[in-house]
Amino acid sequence: MKHHTREQLLALAQVELDLQPASMSRKDRLERWAALLEQIPQQLLSTIFETEYRPVEVRDTLRSDNSPISVAFADTALRSAGLASDTYGEAKRFFELSDGQLHEVICYCHFGTTVSAATAARTIRSTLIA
Repeated sequence: MKHHTREQLLALAQVELDLQPASMSRKDRLERWAALLEQIPQQLLSTIFETEYRPVEVRDTLRSDNSPISVAFADTALRSAGLASDTYGEAKRFFELSDGQLHEVICYCHFGTTVSAATAARTIRSTLIA
């Protein structure tokens, strides 16, 4: 791989310095997340333990490897639309979900330690109807 300075790149190509996040509606973001999960329906994903009992400051920082949220965060389209991490608080903000709605998707109390991607996708799609 050949490395160039920014000045060299500017001489060779148009460089966009002020990229804005891709615009997606709430519905588009939720549908994209559900579709990603539907591509791996049998995969068991990690839940997050007792989200409803944690103080807000703690709850917002919760995360789990291989969770439904981490599936969303692995997607370049959702990241370019503004998904900044795979934490509970970021998913709540980005997908515009209430604590109750996100709790239904991710909490241990509903599924145990794992939830199938298909089940998580159905739960996400149900928020589009509500």
